[in-house]
Amino acid sequence: MSNNKTDLLTANGSVLGHPSGLFVLFFTEMWERFSYYGMRALLVMFFTASLMEGGWGWPQEHAFAIFGTYVSLVYLSALAGGYIADNIIGYRNSVAVGALLMSLGHGCMALETPFAIYTGLALLVIGSGFFKPCMTSIISEMYEKYPEKKDGAYTIFYMGVNSGAFLGILLCGYLGERIGWTYGFGLAGIFMLFGLLQFWFAQGVFGDAGTKPTKQDKITVVEDDGDKQNPFTTWQITLSAIAALLGFIWIMNDPISKISEGATNFLPFSVGGMSGPNFTIITAFIIFLIVLIPRIVNYSSVTRDKMIAVLFFCFVTVFFWAVFEQAPGSLTLFARDYTDRVLEGSAGMTFNIVNSILTLVPLSIFTWIIFLLYKQIGSKYGLSFIFLIISFLIIWGITLWMLQREFASDKTEITASWFGILNSLYIIIFAPLFSKWWESKYNPSANMKYAIGMFLLGLGMACVAYGASDIAPGAKAASVSIIWLVLVYLFHTLGELCISPVSLSLVSKLVPGRMIAFMFGMYYLAIAIGMKLAGIFGGASEGIAEESGISYFFWILTAVSVALGFLCILLSPLVKKLMHDVE
Repeated sequence: MSNNKTDLLTANGSVLGHPSGLFVLFFTEMWERFSYYGMRALLVMFFTASLMEGGWGWPQEHAFAIFGTYVSLVYLSALAGGYIADNIIGYRNSVAVGALLMSLGHGCMALETPFAIYTGLALLVIGSGFFKPCMTSIISEMYEKYPEKKDGAYTIFYMGVNSGAFLGILLCGYLGERIGWTYGFGLAGIFMLFGLLQFWFAQGVFGDAGTKPTKQDKITVVEDDGDKQNPFTTWQITLSAIAALLGFIWIMNDPISKISEGATNFLPFSVGGMSGPNFTIITAFIIFLIVLIPRIVNYSSVTRDKMIAVLFFCFVTVFFWAVFEQAPGSLTLFARDYTDRVLEGSAGMTFNIVNSILTLVPLSIFTWIIFLLYKQIGSKYGLSFIFLIISFLIIWGITLWMLQREFASDKTEITASWFGILNSLYIIIFAPLFSKWWESKYNPSANMKYAIGMFLLGLGMACVAYGASDIAPGAKAASVSIIWLVLVYLFHTLGELCISPVSLSLVSKLVPGRMIAFMFGMYYLAIAIGMKLAGIFGGASEGIAEESGISYFFWILTAVSVALGFLCILLSPLVKKLMHDVE
């Protein structure tokens, strides 16, 4: 947007060699991820918990239907929110609007009434759409003068993302499961609000970055790559809108029709023996292809080939997230219902010590960073620091109370949501190693990275499938060792490191700059479809467990993952040719 003429290192000083504004964004994103992952960790468990346990007593199919719709819409809303931020209100205002809506959404969910829960989820979806695309965009503008520091900046920011997820799942999960769902949902909202306030009152630290776009900012520079500009025609825009509307109706109809037991069904018809929902989504997909194929054909051969390669990676991405996102769903319910989470004696003491180290060390580091940040900009942005310091005092208080409570207990019972923190922990440990691998002479091709990622995803599911092999069909409880969940999160995280960061890099490398937004939209659409499929897969788990056993469900996901891995290897020569030597 702006040219960012302010030298942020000189104007506001530096922390760990980076502009102070990076760490304001670090803590803002940290609290947003805290609230998102903290609430998400509880959602399916709340819906499926019995009325005696304070939940709604839903069957798993209903819970997964609304879960899949929610996480899918979170990614779809980012497309609209990004457009509004880019062209109308600017990144900073978009962050503020999004954070405010999400704070209200979490507050609604803490009330636990049906109207409040549904309203809260709607506010969270809309708020996330405004918030999600903008943080990295502000960083990009902040570092226009320091391109050599950009990789390090995104690495630090990524640590904030995972630290927020870690603390959110740990603390919101603990309060929700141990004390009451309201406390878990409410805590997520409190820190989203604190994130908004500390961001809003420290805006001056960003210089010109993220301000409202001007007319000059909207001038687009078109690259000369031998293609004509290929703008969207009226009929393409119209068909795209129709496909989007049909897809939205299908996404919303799935949970609404199930929860109302068919009383409310937007798609009650059938066509040629095909149900209304299936006919609707297939029609939306066909219309989407009618728009997409002529556009791809209309580009030069090189650009067309590269876009086809991106579409292949998007296809694999759909199934990666469909399996990976079992973490807050079927894997969390497996932890709750089928895993032996009670540790006694030395085992319980060892777990409490390790859990304390995992929690207190990062909190101590964050406190030190706050001190360094205060030395640089505390006098200029005192109100922002008041909210930041209060938020960490609350976090320290809850954490110390939680740890003291567990140490004082005769036996330790691990919360079902606790296992979700392993993903963030493993990312922090292994991300630097994978970065070194990608920079070495042993760096595999894009297809091989995807293949390795899918194989690791399958290996993780194979671990939990094997661990659950003795659980009889229809069993409601079991005592499987926690080691299988520890392993599944390990292998899934390693698979994520092979695919998730690589996907974003590939899109940016394979398509011309003027089509980046369009293809990133395709990528986020793929993730959204994967999220909805995750809910559909999870919803089928209960029926499969009743008939064939829960192990069989996880073996199915293993087979899907491994098959996609072999497909990546099989098509590697073709895709490499389509990429035209892009590494």
